[in-house]
Amino acid sequence: MDIYGFVKAQLFRLEPERAHDLVMRGVVWSAHHPGALRPLSWVLAPRDERLAVTAFGLRFANPFGLAAGFDKDGVAAAAWPAFGFGHVELGTVTALPQPGNPPPRLFRLPDDAAIINRMGFNNGGADALADRVRRARARPWWPDAPLGVNVGKSRAVALEDAVADYERALRSVWPVADFIALNVSSPNTPDLRLLQEAEHLGALLALCERLRRELGERPVLLKIAPDLSDAALDDIVTLAERFTLAGLIATNTTTTREGLRHDPLEAGGMSGVPLAPRSMAVLRGLRARTRLPLVAVGGIDSAAEAIRRLEAGATLLQVYTGWIYRGPLLPRRMGAEIGRWLERQGAADLQAYVTARDAAHRPSGA
Repeated sequence: MDIYGFVKAQLFRLEPERAHDLVMRGVVWSAHHPGALRPLSWVLAPRDERLAVTAFGLRFANPFGLAAGFDKDGVAAAAWPAFGFGHVELGTVTALPQPGNPPPRLFRLPDDAAIINRMGFNNGGADALADRVRRARARPWWPDAPLGVNVGKSRAVALEDAVADYERALRSVWPVADFIALNVSSPNTPDLRLLQEAEHLGALLALCERLRRELGERPVLLKIAPDLSDAALDDIVTLAERFTLAGLIATNTTTTREGLRHDPLEAGGMSGVPLAPRSMAVLRGLRARTRLPLVAVGGIDSAAEAIRRLEAGATLLQVYTGWIYRGPLLPRRMGAEIGRWLERQGAADLQAYVTARDAAHRPSGA
C-alpha cells in the first residue's frame, strides 16, 4: 500500500463530512504558510510547460482544476495550485448564508469509486467569500492561477425571484473572481434545475450580460446537468451563444444510479466513475453543437479518462471525487501521461493540440 492508500484507509474510517473537514483544516493551514506551499508544489504539481493552455482569455498552467464543492467558502483559495491544480472553482456560494441539508448528507461508495451528496449549498454567503478572497489576494504569495467562483440560488428564495438572488451573489463575488460559473444544475436545491429551461435561463444570462457591461468583463460559464435531453442541450447552446457566454461546464452530478454495483438508496447527486459515461455523452453533445470552450468534469480519475475528454472536445478538466479516491498525486500523474500522449499526437504542446482540434471542428448548426 502506498502512503496515500494508508492515509485514505484512515480517513475512510471517519464519517465522510468529518473526514472532509479534517483534510480542509490541513489545506487551510497550508494556505496561510507559504513555506508549506513550496514543498507541496514541488511534490504534487505538474511541471511540464507543454500542459499550459488558454481558454476564455485566461492562461492556465495546466488543464486540471479542482471542481466546485470542495472549497465552498474559499477558505483555502491560495493553496490549491500547490496541489497541482491549474485553476480552482470555489463554491457553490449563494447570496444568503445557509446551513444546507441536515446530515448525514455525504456518502461514499468505495466499490464504485463514487460519492452521493445532498449537501444543499451549505456556505457562509457570497459576501463572506468575497471578503475572504479579497484579503487572500492581497498576500504576497497569492498564486498566479485563475480562480473561479461558482454561484447558485439561495434555498429560501422562490424560483420567480431567482434572478435577483443571483444578482446579489454575483455583485459580491464579481470583483474577486477571474471567472464565474453559474450553477443551475445541482439536484439538491428544490426547483434549481428548472433554471436550465429556456424561459428562466434566458433571464439569468441576460442579467450576466448586463453585469459584464456594468461591472467589467468576466468570463461567465454555465454548469449543466448530465440528465438533459437533446432538445434541452439545443436550447442551452442557443442561449449560451446568444448571450455570449465564455464556455460550458459538463457536467454536474446525476440523479440516476446507472452503473452502480450497489445502490445505497440515498437521495442526492452521484459523482465519480459511474457518472463518466453520462458526462462524456453531454460533452460530445455540446461539442457537436458549439465551438464554445468546454470544461469536462464528472468521473475523471485517470490520465486515460482525461485524454478521452480532451479528444472529445474539452479544453479544461476538473476533478473532485477522483481526487479523493486516487489521491493528491492525480494531477501530476495525469500531466505526465498527457505529455507522452502529446508526443504521440505529434503536438508541440496542449495548446497546439486544442487549436488544431478546434480548427477542424464543424458544429452541426454551423
